[in-house]
Amino acid sequence: MHKIYITNKVADKPARLDPFLIRRTIKKALAAQDVSVPCEVSVLVCGGAEIRAVNAEFRGVDASTDVLSFPVFDFASGDFDVDDGEIDLDSGLLPLGDIVLNAPQLAKQAAEFGQSRERETAYLVIHSVLHLLGYDHLDEAEQKREMRAREKEILKICGYSETDD
Repeated sequence: MHKIYITNKVADKPARLDPFLIRRTIKKALAAQDVSVPCEVSVLVCGGAEIRAVNAEFRGVDASTDVLSFPVFDFASGDFDVDDGEIDLDSGLLPLGDIVLNAPQLAKQAAEFGQSRERETAYLVIHSVLHLLGYDHLDEAEQKREMRAREKEILKICGYSETDD
């Protein structure tokens, strides 16, 4: 149904992220958001220098970060309304956008927060998928609370607690 493309540019094998976990998490996040349209998502797993370059080029921010999301469409959070014109005619898929994950930063954060790498991967993937579906946290009030609540619910669906004990 969904097509998820993963490109891994991390040379250090222990730092690589599990592509099966990434795919499974994206699929569960889409299902939790009632996305029944076949979608296409591209994921780039890279290091700090690569994500910094992407961040600088596409967002004008010369800094490394843990995850970036580049949605194709400007959906409203919680209102996934697809127009037939948005479906790619050749593939029959809705291109949702791109996710860029910084594997070394993810591992560092997992250790800092006392989480497993798997749980931190799932969290960042869910966070990014929600961005692709129109969720944001630009305001520190309602938008952020709404997004955090959805992240927690989807983490639970994926088999993770709020904190990974």
